[in-house]
Amino acid sequence: VCAGTTVTLSGSGAATYPWNNGVTNGVAFTPAATTTYTVTGTSAAGCINTDQVIVTVNPLPTVNAGTDQTVCAGTAVTLNGSGAATYTWNNGVTNGVAFTPAATTTYTVTGTSAAGCINTDQVVVTVNPLPTVNAGTDQTVCLGATVTLSGSGAATYTWDNGITNGVAFTPTLGATTYTITGTSAAG
Repeated sequence: VCAGTTVTLSGSGAATYPWNNGVTNGVAFTPAATTTYTVTGTSAAGCINTDQVIVTVNPLPTVNAGTDQTVCAGTAVTLNGSGAATYTWNNGVTNGVAFTPAATTTYTVTGTSAAGCINTDQVVVTVNPLPTVNAGTDQTVCLGATVTLSGSGAATYTWDNGITNGVAFTPTLGATTYTITGTSAAG
């Protein structure tokens, strides 16, 4: 049996059946370790004989779902269980296969040892939303005029083409598209 499983020992072939180790015939108990149990059967005539049974207690696997993770929306995550022989995850997750979580979720892995004993562990994957970044409205200016581009919707901003958020610059002749990357406080 696996650790924590109840066992019921029942003797047969006699009239009474006292067991050793505090076991009562036909009453369930939870063995703590592998033990040989002896029953002493007494017939109605008072004749006595004994028999033994070994109850092997296999340990539960020490299953580990890994450390909690925090990711940005749209980021793939791979969950790997350890400490057992096989692993089954809830929520449609496959051990060692990348997936993209839609929201913050607690995932539970069930690990089974080679002896068939089962244990579980959990890991929380926190999904932070992407910031809603806004680069501002399109602008038309005369050659030589300065422009200040300021993003919104995030904590920090990086522009391409050497532009600094909120700092005036003079654009060159022609239409140019400037792209801003906004990063939230959660990264």
